Amino acid sequence: MHNPLSALVDRLSQPLDLAGRVLLGLYFLLPGLMKIVAFAATVSYMTQHHVPYPAPLLVVATVLEVGGGLALVLGWQTKVWAFVLAGLTLLICYYLHDFWHTYAGGSTQHELQNFVKDLGIFAGLLTLAGRGAPRLSLDGKYKR
Repeated sequence: MHNPLSALVDRLSQPLDLAGRVLLGLYFLLPGLMKIVAFAATVSYMTQHHVPYPAPLLVVATVLEVGGGLALVLGWQTKVWAFVLAGLTLLICYYLHDFWHTYAGGSTQHELQNFVKDLGIFAGLLTLAGRGAPRLSLDGKYKR
């Protein structure tokens, strides 16, 4: 059976690819920039969640989020950066959205919601890592 929405989605595939990739990139770029401004507060939050070596790991995470987010927005080395950010997302899920622990002033329900949300982000990144950004991207422009 023919679905009329299928033809519409096919016609919109390039802008949909672009919008999805840019939004995923912004999801990392903007919070990465905010971590620079709120470095001490973020280290404190990481310490509360028992992240080992919070300050050095925050520097690494910030560089990955800003660099990887910008790379996704531009569509540069998309497969590699999506894969790297997928790994970072899993680490964030495990350490910072650990709903199985309770913290003073924390909310188990809120952490569970963030954990599940980040699994959805992880899934989108895996799809992007598999597909890349063949169109409307630096990868597509400089493809050999």
